[in-house]
Amino acid sequence: MTSRWDAIVVGAGPNGLVAANRLVDAGWSVLVLEAQPEVGGAVRSDRELDPDFVHDTFSAFYPLAAVSPTIRSFCLEEHGLRWLHAPAVLGHPFPDGGWALLHRDRGRTAAGLDATGAGDGDAWLRLCEQWDRVDDHLVGGLLTPFPPVRHGLALAAGLRKVGGLAFVRSLLTPVTQLARERFRGREAHVLLAGNAGHADIPLDAPGSGLMGLLLAMLGQTVGYPVPEGGAGRLTEALADRLRSRGGEVRTSTEVTRIDVVDGRASGVRTRDGERYAAARAVVADVLAPALYQRLLDPADVPARIRSSLRTFELDPGTVKVDWALDGPVPWLQAPEAAPGTVHIADSVKEMNLALAQVHAGAVPGRPFLLAGQMTTTDPTRSPAGTESFWAYTHVPQAFTEDAGDGGITGTWDRDDCERMADRVQARVERLAPGFGSRVRARRVLGPRELEARDANLVGGALNGGTAQLHQQLVLRPLPGLGRAETPVRGLFLGSASAHPGGGVHGACGDNAARAALAHARVGRLRPRG
Repeated sequence: MTSRWDAIVVGAGPNGLVAANRLVDAGWSVLVLEAQPEVGGAVRSDRELDPDFVHDTFSAFYPLAAVSPTIRSFCLEEHGLRWLHAPAVLGHPFPDGGWALLHRDRGRTAAGLDATGAGDGDAWLRLCEQWDRVDDHLVGGLLTPFPPVRHGLALAAGLRKVGGLAFVRSLLTPVTQLARERFRGREAHVLLAGNAGHADIPLDAPGSGLMGLLLAMLGQTVGYPVPEGGAGRLTEALADRLRSRGGEVRTSTEVTRIDVVDGRASGVRTRDGERYAAARAVVADVLAPALYQRLLDPADVPARIRSSLRTFELDPGTVKVDWALDGPVPWLQAPEAAPGTVHIADSVKEMNLALAQVHAGAVPGRPFLLAGQMTTTDPTRSPAGTESFWAYTHVPQAFTEDAGDGGITGTWDRDDCERMADRVQARVERLAPGFGSRVRARRVLGPRELEARDANLVGGALNGGTAQLHQQLVLRPLPGLGRAETPVRGLFLGSASAHPGGGVHGACGDNAARAALAHARVGRLRPRG
């Protein structure tokens, strides 16, 4: 049996749901097909560790969603989404009990930096003032199809007011060098470098400075908000909005093939034998290699694409540890305001070493951790007086060695995962003595488990491919494919493998939907015969 729709969207992650919402707003009939039993992709939450605790299964904090024009345009608050903030945006604890803190109030951030690095507060405020001149068009340019003509022209005008090429140089400078040039104290250094560490760009490589600045400045404009009740509330709101406008979502329905007739995507087939016809477009919220190597017949993929896929680079894998704690994290010294996001590394040097080891194929002995105090941020996540806490760290896709005690083999079986979780927990315990005694339950999700819960997270990669410059802009996902269009007419790539890449901003899905709409308009205007 065949069902017919204007558009079929493969995958109900945030990008797929954004694409579906954009298309249904244009009056198209839209069907979203999702392999997992629930919507959300890597934006989901669950209670499987402890029924009294909500844990975000994958991602947790959403500054890019909060700033995204795409997400904001859908008015998801009308569909149950409510953003919450921790008392402080981000904190970085030190072994001596001190903290570096990022606040939404930039003056408060600057005062904390100045207390330990004379002059750093004023330097921070100068950087913020420069950012204010360019942020709307810089962020807008990053989140729109390449080339971003309108935002690019406006950005060029703004750059003239903040030093022109000198500020461009700052954006392109590695974050380690940028921090040294502008600040004296360790606090400013770790705030910038830690934010850069959210991507897989080496901290001493071009591009890391822009990432560090972007996330640090967003922390002071929109914060690092979370959806009340769990990350899944964000994608549930997107799905609810879609259904309210006539779109349909079917879960536990895995797409195994995209049909192509006369060079055009005509529909999809599912594992249970159903065929769904697409009159206008198919949008694929899937990893680029999965699209070209699994969902399409090899005969429908140009030879140059098959050849280029050999150079496609995933971002590193991930090991994530969730804890249900009987009490708050017992930090050596409580910060003056409790942060939601926490970065753990003794110094920028140690952070840089850990990330460099991952890129070299080694599992760090002292991994850089990104962590979240979720009940601190959203009291609905667990009973009063407890904490829903997590930490994750990156591990290599291609294992060469364990730079720690040698006990990790790189197979990421249950033994490897538990050994890595012990290493992660020991890092937390060193900064929070007695942490282990507060653990009610622990869950470890290694690369295998993450991929099993979301097929796009191959080997635990979170961002649809590396964020390094050699696979960005017109080079993402492959050289010459810097837009949502694919070599197959009517087929559009709408996942994080497409420009602008990873992060929960919806831009990849929105770009794909807008491209589909534009091609449909051109098709209607093209003369027949």
